[in-house]
Amino acid sequence: MGLPAMAEDPAIGIWAAPPDGKGQVGHIEVAPCGTALCGTIIRAYSPEGKQITTANVGKRLFWDMRPNGQGAYDGGRVYVPAHRREYDAKMQLTGGGLSVKGCVGPICQGQMWSRVQ
Repeated sequence: MGLPAMAEDPAIGIWAAPPDGKGQVGHIEVAPCGTALCGTIIRAYSPEGKQITTANVGKRLFWDMRPNGQGAYDGGRVYVPAHRREYDAKMQLTGGGLSVKGCVGPICQGQMWSRVQ
């Protein structure tokens, strides 16, 4: 899939991850990178909703995600800041949400992100 078609991919936009262990929420921008999609943390918010600066803002969370039909994406990698590790990745668009999972073999764990923009 070339870049012009990728620019209209329904996963492109800004997504909010659920609160982490500290209650902080990250906003992730999903955008084309080459012929795939990548996601980068662009903002973070405190539990009180105030924008904050953290070491993770600016970090790429996933890369090389390619659509494989019916809102599913795979083939990429995801970085999980809490684990400080990379995993094989899968994503699935579901209604207004984006399920993002990191996998080790057939075992996957993930989060449901909600669209911000």
